[in-house]
Amino acid sequence: MVRSIRFGEEVTDCTFADKRWRIETARGRRDVVDAVIAATGVLHHPRIPEIEGMASFAGAMFHSARFDHSVKLDGARVGIVGTGSTAVQMVSALVRRVAKLALFQRTAQWVMPQENPAYSQEEKEELRADPARLAGLHADLSKMFGIFANGIVDAESPQMKMIQVACLANLEDNVRDPVLREKLRPNYRAACKRLVIAPDFYQAIQQPNAELVAEGIERIEPRGIRTRDGRLHELDVLVLATGFHADAFMRPMRIAGRDGATLDRLWSPRPQAYLSISIPELPNFFMLNGPNGPVGNFSLIEVAELQLGYVLQLLERLRSGGCREVAPTRAAMEAFEAEREAAVPKTVWVTGCRSWYLDDRGIPAVWPFTFDRFRDEMRAPAETAFEFR
Repeated sequence: MVRSIRFGEEVTDCTFADKRWRIETARGRRDVVDAVIAATGVLHHPRIPEIEGMASFAGAMFHSARFDHSVKLDGARVGIVGTGSTAVQMVSALVRRVAKLALFQRTAQWVMPQENPAYSQEEKEELRADPARLAGLHADLSKMFGIFANGIVDAESPQMKMIQVACLANLEDNVRDPVLREKLRPNYRAACKRLVIAPDFYQAIQQPNAELVAEGIERIEPRGIRTRDGRLHELDVLVLATGFHADAFMRPMRIAGRDGATLDRLWSPRPQAYLSISIPELPNFFMLNGPNGPVGNFSLIEVAELQLGYVLQLLERLRSGGCREVAPTRAAMEAFEAEREAAVPKTVWVTGCRSWYLDDRGIPAVWPFTFDRFRDEMRAPAETAFEFR
C-alpha cells in the first residue's frame, strides 16, 4: 500500500486528455489515471487578516492551521485572534499552561455544551470484540447528528428551539461575571454562524490569567497588540485563528477538463457541483465534501463515507467497461442548484448574521435539506443525472 502513496507532494495540475487524467506534482512527478477523487477538504487555505504592523511583531506569530510546535508556550503570554471553533479549543487547551492568555474577539459566538470524553482502553477492546456494538454506536451518533441537522435547516423547528435554549442556558448558567457574560452574548440566533461546540470554554475564559478582549484591534506592534482604546496587550506569541478561504477547495491546483474547460472558468463566479460531488465537463472527476454540501450541518466524516459509496458506484461503471467517461449533465446540476437556493430561506443561516457559509450573493453555500434526504441521494446515482460516454 505504501508504494501507492506519495507523501508530501502537492498536485499542481490535472488535465483530462484522451479520456484519461494527466496529473503533475510540484516535484515534477507525472502520472496518468482513469479517474480522480479530490478529497482535499474545505477549510485548509488559511485566511490571514490585514492588520497594520503585523510584520513588526517581535514574538512568534503563525496561523492556527500552521501551528509552530517549536514555539515555547508554557509560561508565555499568548494572544489568540478570533473566536471560532479553533480559537475556542485553543483557549481550553492552553489557558492552564500559559502565564497570560488574551482572546481577541470581533464577534461573540454561541457555544453548545457537549462532553467529549476519551474512550477507555476497556471500552475500545469491547468495541473491537463486538462489531455490531460499534455499528450501533455509529448509528446512534448519526441519529443525533440528524436531529441537529434537521433543526438548523428549519429555523422555526422544535429542534432549532432546543439548540437555542441549550446555548443560552450554557451562557447564563456558566459565566458568573455579568460584564463578561454580555461581552460573550451574540446578537444573532444560535447556529446562524457555524455553531461552536465545546464542553469547557466558558470555564476556561474565566480563569484568572485569561482575558476576553472585545475592543477592536488598532494595530500590531513589536511588543503586542494595540487595541482601539489605546491599550497595549503585551504578548510573546500571537496565534491567528482567523479562518480559511472556504471557496478554494482544490485550488490553486489547475484543473482542465473536457475541451480545455478549466475549473476557474467553470467556477466563475462561484463554485458549483452536482450534489457537491461532480461537475459537468470534468468527466471521471469526483469530490468529497465539495461545494454546496453539508459542511455546516452533518458530520463530515459520515458525509465523506456516504459520498465515497456513491462515487464507487460510478467508478464501477468505468471499471466494468460500461463507459469510458461519466459526468453529470449541466441540466442536472442547474436543477439541483435551483432547488437548493430555493430552500435556503427557511434555514437558520439567513436569520441575520455574517458567516463563511454565505457566498458572494449572501446565499448559504451549503446543503439546506434534511440528513435523511442526503442519505437517500447517496444510495445510488440517478441515471438521468449523468452522461455516460
